[in-house]
Amino acid sequence: MKPPRFEYAAPGSVDEAIEILRDAPEESTLLAGGQSLVPLLNMRMAQPRVVIDLNRVSGLDAVERTPDGRIRLGAMVRQRRLETDPVVRDELPLIAEAARHIAHVPIRTRGTVGGSLAHADPAAELPATVAALGGRLLVRGPNGDRAVPATEFFVGALTTAIEPGELLTAIEIEPPREGAGWAFGEVARTHGAFALAGAAAVLQVGDAGQIASARLALLGVGSAPYVPEWLEEMAVGEAPDEPLFRRIGARVVDEIAPLDDIHASADYRRRVAAVLTARALRDAANRSNGRGSG
Repeated sequence: MKPPRFEYAAPGSVDEAIEILRDAPEESTLLAGGQSLVPLLNMRMAQPRVVIDLNRVSGLDAVERTPDGRIRLGAMVRQRRLETDPVVRDELPLIAEAARHIAHVPIRTRGTVGGSLAHADPAAELPATVAALGGRLLVRGPNGDRAVPATEFFVGALTTAIEPGELLTAIEIEPPREGAGWAFGEVARTHGAFALAGAAAVLQVGDAGQIASARLALLGVGSAPYVPEWLEEMAVGEAPDEPLFRRIGARVVDEIAPLDDIHASADYRRRVAAVLTARALRDAANRSNGRGSG
């Protein structure tokens, strides 16, 4: 199939892109890597009047440290760079690990960080990973800039907190504390396919051998990443052992609400989520403070 007719704009700056958006915010769409948008256009599932190409916008493809110690990923940073950039590998290894599960190298070479986050596919790796790391997403519109916590950014399937006329400019993530362990895992029919379920975890074991902090986010088990706010209350101060991780997995099963579809049943996703939760927490604990390789 061929895409519908549309007007094409290629701004050179964020402000110029916002000015174009201002004219028809409800009828415009943004083109970043195009890995999701182009198929939607070809299938006529998206029929915008204006397509605004961000690939010529300067300043959106940087990876840099902010004055307060966060790592800022520009919205146009290519997904492949998450695997190769030394700052990401050293400071945000969870993201580097999760990126390897995104589709295949040619797609990651073109796809962008911001494109994946703004598309908000419930089975995508980056939304859950950014949520597990407690990241915040920077959005700019006609009323200026605002920062949205990842736990508030993903409203539902393919739906975010971005308002008409706004665009995502960057993601800021505070690196986990020194000694924190991390892990990412997912189950998919084949490598590179959409995940049926997945888990991202960050966990630190203190000097006394008890859990000092823990964060978890699941993908593919609901309309948005599932981040259990009760996790720290259940885990902090406890020994990082298999019985604890299995109990957490069992509680996750009771809390999530996955859907049946042509790829897997809701019951299957619940069982997989329990296993992946326990496994991700165990592997993150093993990596914490040099305890093991995971």
